[in-house]
Amino acid sequence: MRLPRPRSLAGQLFAMQAVLVAVVVAGCALFTYVSDRGQAETAARRQATAAATAVADAGSVREAIMESADPTVSLQPYATDVQRHTGVDFVTIMDTNGIRWTHPDRHQIGERFLGHIGPALKGETFSETYTGTLGASVRVVTPVYDGGGRVVGLVSAGITIDEITEQARGQVLAVAGVALAALVLGGIGTYVINARLRRHTHGMNATELSRMHAYHQAALHAVREGLVMLDGQRRVALINDGARELLGVGDDAVGRSVAELGLPTPLTGALLAAEPRVDEVHLTADRVVVVNTSPVTSENRRGTVVTLRDHTELQSVMGELDSERGFTQALRSQAHEAANRLHTVVSLIELGRADEAVDFATAELELAQALTDQVVGAVSEPVLAALLLGKAAQANEHGVELVVSADTRIDDGLLPQTLPARDLVTVLGNLIDNAVDAAQGSPRARVTVTARAEGDALLLRVADSGPGVEPEHADAVFERGWSTKPAGPHGRGLGLALVRQAVARGGGTLELAGAAEGGAVFTVALPLGAVPSPRTAPDVTTTTDATTTDATPTDAVPTDAATTSGKRTP
Repeated sequence: MRLPRPRSLAGQLFAMQAVLVAVVVAGCALFTYVSDRGQAETAARRQATAAATAVADAGSVREAIMESADPTVSLQPYATDVQRHTGVDFVTIMDTNGIRWTHPDRHQIGERFLGHIGPALKGETFSETYTGTLGASVRVVTPVYDGGGRVVGLVSAGITIDEITEQARGQVLAVAGVALAALVLGGIGTYVINARLRRHTHGMNATELSRMHAYHQAALHAVREGLVMLDGQRRVALINDGARELLGVGDDAVGRSVAELGLPTPLTGALLAAEPRVDEVHLTADRVVVVNTSPVTSENRRGTVVTLRDHTELQSVMGELDSERGFTQALRSQAHEAANRLHTVVSLIELGRADEAVDFATAELELAQALTDQVVGAVSEPVLAALLLGKAAQANEHGVELVVSADTRIDDGLLPQTLPARDLVTVLGNLIDNAVDAAQGSPRARVTVTARAEGDALLLRVADSGPGVEPEHADAVFERGWSTKPAGPHGRGLGLALVRQAVARGGGTLELAGAAEGGAVFTVALPLGAVPSPRTAPDVTTTTDATTTDATPTDAVPTDAATTSGKRTP
């Protein structure tokens, strides 16, 4: 047997509000009834007092009591007339023994008055509620005096309780009508409000809403991707754990404006933008994130949904993959050149010039091995050595001479575990790529690389013979998206931004200066000891002189076409 579905939240609220309105209205009606009845009794008592004292003070009444042998003959018509004009239910005139002379029911004349008369015989006018021949009534008893102040008779006037109740009932019915109208209007208003609430809650009951909230919270905090909800004023309305980690914000981010979160300027601009953003790459203090924004309109209140994906590892791997691709292309080119040289040696032998073939082959081997021996001898770190050899071959493919300075020296075991090789690849690889791009087309297309330990820091310096960097652009070159070259299919201007981020992560410094040949010199110093906590950006020092480094040291080993690829004209 299937259990009935619990009433929806809107239905429960409607029932509760309807009962609440009914209880309030019933309470008001009861209060009104009790209050009106009390007021009616008070008014009846005043009315009876006025009628009784008026009759007792009448001279005709006093005269009939004192002089007439049968006071009923003259007093009964008089009492009936007073009763009709004053609105009381009875006017009873009696002697001091309580024997009636008048009564609305003639059969009661001559009978004893039902009620108390003691206080009136003492000269006091009093009221009481008593059940007499007409039923329960509110009555007033007052004495009748002769000319000497002696009590000679009594007058009682009263209004029955049924009459008082009837008057109060009429007022209560009027109040009940108003209460019923209020209940109907309240019910209609409650129904309209709850119908709207039912639309917003999709007819779900409290249990379903609670379960949905629990699922929502679990899903929100379980996903690794970042999710941020911004309201119409660009304040953070909701943020999950993934977004807090990616953006580096605390638990107090909710309710704060995006501009107050301390995010990088380009990322803040993307979050504040009114137009949607699709797969934009941005950098935080230590991460590369892909940002997507989508505006949301709900009942004229605009907001924005922001999703964040962590591409830090992917971007690093892509950089390594690009280096490997370049190295592979260089190897393919060298294999082609090696085949040409082999054909040359074979041809020389076929021509009977064996000595010249031996000299040619020996010279090619010496030239090809020179850079490898020099790099491997100076750089014992295998990752950096492979990077320098690959970048040298890649630079040669672009017509750029890559020179490793003679003072380059990195012994094996020098680099601490706190300085990941991947960060070194990111820093040095992107600096060399940037220098090669800048040096292409210059009269002396050359890039000089220096890597050595200097004190307790690792010094990485890359100089190029390109056009250099204008002083006004010294800070902009490290911003994501800045480049002097046209954007490619995957965008430009990310390499130096990644360098700055990696240097900040390693607690190092980054310096930009002018080279002797007119190009630019980038110098990075990374601590070899304990790495301090990362900053949002490393200290970038900009100088305009050319004394930082010499782009063409005399004792450097060049990687020209003959050295890198073994290419030589026979």
